[in-house]
Amino acid sequence: MASTVYSFTITGIHGHLVEVETDTLIGLPSVSIVGLGDKAVKEAKERLEAAIKNAGYQFPPQKIVFNLAPSDMKKTGTHFDLAMAIGLLIKSNQIMPNSTTQTGLIGELSLNSFIRSVSGILPMVIKAKEIGITRLIIPKENVQEAKLVKGVDVIGCETLKGAINIIEGKHHHEKKSIEFPPHQEKPDYSIDFKDVKGLHSLVEYISIAAAGGHNFLMIGPPGCGKSMIAKRIPTILPQMTEEESLEVMKIYSVANLLKDKGSLLTERPFRSPHHNASTNSLIGGGTFALPGEISLAHHGVLFLDEMDEFGKKALDSMRQPLEDHSVTISRVWGSNTYPAHFMLVGAMNPCPCGYYGQPKCRCTDYEIMKYRQKLSGPIMDRMDIQKYVGVVDFFNKEEEGISSAAIRNQVEQARAIQQERYKDYPEINCNAQLTPSLIKKFCTLDKESNHLLEQAYHRFQYSGRSLHKFIKIARTIADLEGAEHIQIQHVKKSLLSRDIEKDSVLLNGG
Repeated sequence: MASTVYSFTITGIHGHLVEVETDTLIGLPSVSIVGLGDKAVKEAKERLEAAIKNAGYQFPPQKIVFNLAPSDMKKTGTHFDLAMAIGLLIKSNQIMPNSTTQTGLIGELSLNSFIRSVSGILPMVIKAKEIGITRLIIPKENVQEAKLVKGVDVIGCETLKGAINIIEGKHHHEKKSIEFPPHQEKPDYSIDFKDVKGLHSLVEYISIAAAGGHNFLMIGPPGCGKSMIAKRIPTILPQMTEEESLEVMKIYSVANLLKDKGSLLTERPFRSPHHNASTNSLIGGGTFALPGEISLAHHGVLFLDEMDEFGKKALDSMRQPLEDHSVTISRVWGSNTYPAHFMLVGAMNPCPCGYYGQPKCRCTDYEIMKYRQKLSGPIMDRMDIQKYVGVVDFFNKEEEGISSAAIRNQVEQARAIQQERYKDYPEINCNAQLTPSLIKKFCTLDKESNHLLEQAYHRFQYSGRSLHKFIKIARTIADLEGAEHIQIQHVKKSLLSRDIEKDSVLLNGG
């Protein structure tokens, strides 16, 4: 009868249970691994033979078959090594386990029988907890990351022999629980919004974008402060909840990008790829369909500096994730779906020379329109707030701007209002995520506000999506002011949030 032990595989950011079945048959000595494993899984046969011999055990000179069930699910990675080694030793009666029914095995074996760390531990441990696996034997380097999930007995081992001792009950480890404070101190940033002078109106709309999770596009001449402002956005974003932190850490675990594996992330991601980034690096892809920048920026900010220099294909590929807040990457062997709810912040020049509106600009209207058409209409339509950044007098001796701490307090108060309002809708965390049906429920307008929106719709030829964005921005402005209902002044301010779109209509003779 074949032996059965348990391990896990990953699809997207979700773990799945894998039953590792091992049997020995009559025939010439050989090793077969079935169950849709990739090349890394197939190569395990050489690692297994060397690791088992160097651990002091015998590799059976028989026909050996490993089956990774369910066999219709693609398996990738080297973390099945430990489970296959234990399963083979159980089948050949070289070890006598106490019980493996509630035990999961994860780890890559070296030729000297050491257990190496692997990526994607966090989603595997979360899955183990969901299905009732109470004990996990994993590489020692992955223990801190795994213990972020409470309710599972995580045991770290350095060698195959150590794992065998745990399986046979010859070694009892001390259970240690790691407690994480529900709220940790906000990082002490070296940059602050108080350094931004002369752009009070722009900073006000930045705080609106941060409070509601709205996309933001800045357009202005070189050196006017676009990048300076964007880099300070993380300093005003609200702290992540525990659920948000675990979801982000699952993505980084799969991508093997976790730095501090022993504590929950509190700082929201801020990703700033270079403008020569490919479509695959932005959206995700590669041989194993790994997450891209839009997923690594989940619950955080994706900043595209010189946005007009990004490839048109790469930018247009973000249209669907911006609406659906997720991205599905399909390959021949299957597909992975990653969450991608992020705040998109873009910065670009207003014309080819960069000095539109200044005496030294010599660009024609046609050149300006052609230059701005590098961003397609659908992408521009998805940018909730579009603002010009003016030139600031460097020698102006005005007082420093409002601090990041003050702005963050306002943003956190607005987010708290939103979380209370949408507490019955787990998928909604901020106003930017509102669906059309929820807009009708939570963003009612009075007759005067509705009439103003109708006038703007006909004057500037707005799309239905743009109207919804105006309403959601007005809802955020009301939240920042602590108003229960959207009022006419909130709608007026929201209508001033799309400078570039209105300018484009005027340039085209609208």
